[in-house]
This record gives sequence, C-alpha cells and structure tokens, in this order.
Amino acid sequence: MPQIRKIVVQQETILAGAGPALPRPIVRVVGLAVIANPFAGRYVADLSPLFEIGREIGERLAAEMVARLGGPAVSYGKAALVGVAGEMEHGGACIHPMLGKPMRTAIGGGAAVIPSNVKIAAPGASLDVPLGHKDDAWSFDHFDTITIMVADAPRPDEIVVALAFADGGRPDPRCGSGPVR
Repeated sequence: MPQIRKIVVQQETILAGAGPALPRPIVRVVGLAVIANPFAGRYVADLSPLFEIGREIGERLAAEMVARLGGPAVSYGKAALVGVAGEMEHGGACIHPMLGKPMRTAIGGGAAVIPSNVKIAAPGASLDVPLGHKDDAWSFDHFDTITIMVADAPRPDEIVVALAFADGGRPDPRCGSGPVR
C-alpha cells in the first residue's frame, strides 16, 4: 500500500455557464492522494512499484467518487503533480499503466483513452486535470479541464495523484462534435 499522507475529494456542481441556468447541473468530482515518492532524489530504471501505487489509489478512490456524481459518469481524466525532488516519469508511472483499469471498472466501461497530464511543481501549485468523453475521444463537447490544488502538496518528495469524473461535458458547448469520420 502506498504511503498516503492525505486524501482530498473535491466536488463541484455547475449550475450555469456563460448563459442561462443549465437544464441539469453538471457534477465533477476529483480525488487526490498525496503520497510519498519512493524514488525522490534518485534515478531508478524500474518504476513498476509506482504502477501498483496508481492501481491501489484508483481502487481506493474511484467508486467513492463516481457515487458522488448526479448521474452516470460520461467524462474522465487523470493527472499527477510531482514534487521538485522527483521526475515527471514518476508521475507518469503512477497514472499510466494501471490507474485506468479501476477508473473504468468504477464507471462500467470506457472505450476512449483517459486524458492525462503530469507536471513538476512546488507545494500549492495548480494542476489542470484534462477531461474527455469516456467512449468518444472526438466529442468536442466533453473536452474540458478541472483545475485543482492542495495547499501543502506536493512536498519535494511527494506526488499528488489525481483522478476525475464528470456526469456531463462543458456547460453551453458550442464548438461542434468533431470531424466527420
């Protein structure tokens, strides 16, 4: 089990975009786990222990997060914020190889690649978690971002692992649904 210092779950309910009130609120939920980075300050070729950490965080948080949505999850995303003693690859190892399976299990599927983002930063930095439709990678109406932060994380030897779900796309989308395929 990863050494978790803190778990934060943020939920937002969007009632209106730039125009009138939405016919149905859009709920977006982000779960964050602040974990110790076992490889901070040193180069390690085999990052597979971080793969498992990502899976364990997903199994711990995803179902709880989906339960907070107002309807079925239609969008998802994941991201990591790595403390300055770590590498971007440490965050990638947490979110890429194994985090997706528990996320898809929690929503009952998901054919599209889960959008992701990783960056290195100091405590309190913001992290943009990209969102995309769970089944249609070309649904422009679901291209979105939720920005999060944890005031005291990541410390230099930590990683913030984030997973996000939404029960709708952007409010008032007007960009079309993508190219004809």
